[in-house]
Amino acid sequence: MLGTATAGNYAIDVLKRAGESAGDAASSIFSEIQNVAEQTQRGWQRTTDSVEVPEWLQNILGFSEGSQNDGSGGGGGGGGQPPRESRAGAAAAAGAAALGYDQGDEHARLTRNAEDDQMMLLTRKMIEIRNILQAVGQSNTLTLPSIVVIGSQSSGKSSVLEAIVGHEFLPKGSNMVTRRPIELTLVNTPHAQAEYGEFPALGLGKITDFSSIQRTLTDLNLAVPERDCVSDDPIQLTIYSPNVPDLSLIDLPGYIQVSGQGQPPQLKQKISDLCDKYIQAPNVILAISAADVDLANSTALRASRRVDPRGERTIGVITKMDLVDPERGYSILTDKKYPLRLGYVGVVSRIPQTTALFSSRGSGNITSAIIKNENAYFSSHPSEFGPQSEVSVGVGTLRTKLMHVLEQTMASSLAGTRDAISQELEEATYEFKVQYNDRPLSAESYLAESLDSFKHSFKAFAENFGRPQVREMLKNELDQRVMDILAQRYWNKPIDDLNPPMPELDPLIDLPKADPESMYWHRKLDASTSSLTKLGIGRLATTVVANAIQNHVESLLANSTFASHPYAQKQIVDACSSILNDRFFSTSDQVENCIKPYKYEIEVEDPEWAKGRENITRVLKDELKACEAALKRVEDSVGRRKIKDVMSFIDKVRKGEVVLEGDGAGGAGGFSSALLATGMSTSPMLPTYDSKLIKNRPGKRLPARSG
Repeated sequence: MLGTATAGNYAIDVLKRAGESAGDAASSIFSEIQNVAEQTQRGWQRTTDSVEVPEWLQNILGFSEGSQNDGSGGGGGGGGQPPRESRAGAAAAAGAAALGYDQGDEHARLTRNAEDDQMMLLTRKMIEIRNILQAVGQSNTLTLPSIVVIGSQSSGKSSVLEAIVGHEFLPKGSNMVTRRPIELTLVNTPHAQAEYGEFPALGLGKITDFSSIQRTLTDLNLAVPERDCVSDDPIQLTIYSPNVPDLSLIDLPGYIQVSGQGQPPQLKQKISDLCDKYIQAPNVILAISAADVDLANSTALRASRRVDPRGERTIGVITKMDLVDPERGYSILTDKKYPLRLGYVGVVSRIPQTTALFSSRGSGNITSAIIKNENAYFSSHPSEFGPQSEVSVGVGTLRTKLMHVLEQTMASSLAGTRDAISQELEEATYEFKVQYNDRPLSAESYLAESLDSFKHSFKAFAENFGRPQVREMLKNELDQRVMDILAQRYWNKPIDDLNPPMPELDPLIDLPKADPESMYWHRKLDASTSSLTKLGIGRLATTVVANAIQNHVESLLANSTFASHPYAQKQIVDACSSILNDRFFSTSDQVENCIKPYKYEIEVEDPEWAKGRENITRVLKDELKACEAALKRVEDSVGRRKIKDVMSFIDKVRKGEVVLEGDGAGGAGGFSSALLATGMSTSPMLPTYDSKLIKNRPGKRLPARSG
């Protein structure tokens, strides 16, 4: 709630301005729509007022100064308008009639243009509101519609988006490259010359080289681990250009049919779940399908029908129209088995290859080349794709359709959006009133309130972070260090080659049968405890506590009002790090001096010994589970049967049961060298101890010599 209040306090003025702008746009559409005809008529009169009727047209129409005066008198008395306006209006109307124009059609055209301007303004304002909410970390507060692009891999999804933008900027590759949603915002800058992109979350500034944008997107996508393959963490990209419409698009990973090698088997379901998350209402679905694939097999259309069974908010885009016969392409665009209210659009969005010496493909806008290539194809088949065919084709038609559909969707959700904004403003105003009691808010008072709140939260942490918590942290850390030493000395011995190992004097498996007074095991214990002592308990303990404090300070900052202020957050973290570093060495020396006299004077009582045995049994079982989990990961990547066979072969070679010719560098026993290396690294993974031998150990114990 505190974070919401901060964001509301921070953005209240900006949201008010944005809300007023959106409200103005809304009122111009909904409240004053009945006056559009009157405004258009006045604009028409002003236009015709400045029209000078040509002399040849006056002669044809039989105009004369006297007749104009007579006509103006009648027009002035009947219409109540000035004589000159009446004459110009009559002349323009007569001229329009003589040239074949209908004044009613012109009136309707001007009305549509006025409405389109208002809708365009509305879309721009709504996109600005979305950007403001993202900037203050409140993007989930308000749900604004976007156009979600879905389609199978190799369906031409990336080519369609690049044709709309006019540049190659999306990641490409033979393997699955798009692994994260890309929230693409297109902003039309009519008076600007340069085209550039920005990553708001990365702070890289304006990037005019679209190949750099492509490399950045590729790096961000490939940063997703191979074991996950897809992530729902979106990448935000904004492109400013005079050649793009105002649109809000979301590009998603392409559907797959079968998981490839090295990909998790649940990848297909992961992609489907991710797409289903974004194609919910009120978003518009842009379903991409290739023309050479039957619509019945289109994964994008099947997914859209699950969430939009009536096809009311789905636009079908058929790519690669030049790969099928024109008759087949026409039948796809007029398909009645999978009807969509918004219809289908056929495109040939492939970038045409050029043989020119100097090509603008790398840096120039490619939309004109794509449209020229499309027009050449579609115009060569006028009966199927001509103006009389009543089908929609071309990237230009698709851009226009996307603009109108997004504008209508924005307008239909305007009432709910306005109510949500008003509610957020009211809640922020109420929280401001409760928190500050209607006092004037300044930068100093806001900072003081934020620091005071953070101080109280840190004080509560300090009161709860005492000796029991520190003791538990140190105990877990020392347990892990003990396990590391035991693994290094006893069971985690890497296999460098396949030669038989040297026999051990007393293997670990013989420990239950060993004499308690055996000097060998006493020396083993001394060597292990000496390694633990040489770790530097004082420095280790101080590091663990300092890291815990640092991590908790960062957690408190993330949940405080400073989460919306990165600079202030960095200053507090740096101050905390500086204080901890200044006191680190003196604290570690004091801890070391305190425990030094007791390193070799440890007396363990029977209850403590019993508790220690229980603890080490639990720790060993946890270590065994971790080893089994690691082995399971290797089995999933290589195959259980194959890894079992290669490990069995390695054991037989090391026991001398199988004679190996050579060093096995080129493979042996029917296994490759890489598989042998994997088997050798896996063989020592499982510890060669039994936790029951410690649990069933008799009460007699070795004398304690070190801690």
